[in-house]
Amino acid sequence: MILDLLKKRYSCRGFADEKIPGDVIKYIVECGRLAPSGGNEQPWKFGIITDKGIIDELAKASSILYDQSWIASAPLVIVLCTQIFNYDNEDTENMDMKRFPSFHERIRHTDKKIYALISMEGYMVNIPGENMVIAAMERGVYSTWIGAVNCEMAAELLDIAGYYVTSMIAFGYPKAERETTPKKNIEDITFTNNFNKKGIIL
Repeated sequence: MILDLLKKRYSCRGFADEKIPGDVIKYIVECGRLAPSGGNEQPWKFGIITDKGIIDELAKASSILYDQSWIASAPLVIVLCTQIFNYDNEDTENMDMKRFPSFHERIRHTDKKIYALISMEGYMVNIPGENMVIAAMERGVYSTWIGAVNCEMAAELLDIAGYYVTSMIAFGYPKAERETTPKKNIEDITFTNNFNKKGIIL
């Protein structure tokens, strides 16, 4: 079932003028809620945005590198937020110094606030986000992940405090069906037991 959904999925940037029913939105968010997190901290908040005026403003906040005005056509945007954690807590920093020993000194001398922004804690929200993308597909709702966004502008627009905006996902029913973009062969993206040996014969 999941494989069939993933084969159909593509980043949709043209949405039909059709609202997503409340029960479908609740289902999508529930699937995000059930995602795993380190230490089961669940360090996230999900902003459920259906107000067209706010979505218009989020589209403007997302046009920092190129025009993403298509976001305004989405009937639903979910804003992924990660909790701001204590800069004096060195657990994550120490772990990353052990994960990447050759970068030990660079990590140790990086400003703690900047390090907090780029550390893996901020990326934990990607797991519930992907859960939501797949759950939406199950209900015929397509989506596009939006990483190019002025996170501070979005946070100010939504009165967010104590959390960082990390990214957003636009959801909606596609205006027109289109073919999916071909993916690389599984043999080209895997190795088995040794990096120099192509996968995947098991």
